[in-house]
Amino acid sequence: MIDWDRVKDLRNDVGAEDFDDIVEIFLDEVADTAAKLRDADTADLEMLAHALKNNALNLGLSQLAGLCQEGETLARSGQAVDTPRIIDVLDTSLTEFKARLPAMLAD
Repeated sequence: MIDWDRVKDLRNDVGAEDFDDIVEIFLDEVADTAAKLRDADTADLEMLAHALKNNALNLGLSQLAGLCQEGETLARSGQAVDTPRIIDVLDTSLTEFKARLPAMLAD
């Protein structure tokens, strides 16, 4: 679900302080995007799924990124997007990310 090697690489690339800022910004953006996803129409779903996909990829949330890619493609073609599934995986991924991040950073 989470590519911890990607998380470690990002932290090493940007440094500990900037990494903390990136995580904070990501969590704020994700909360905003998730709220918008719940009520989005098809036109907005494509943009929201794209933005969430990119953020997820940056922080190693690979399962979420895959679902967002699928949602982006479906929305672009006017098909229904399973936003509850995206939000469920988002919530699960964030819970795991927040729980395991301190231990990962200690390594």
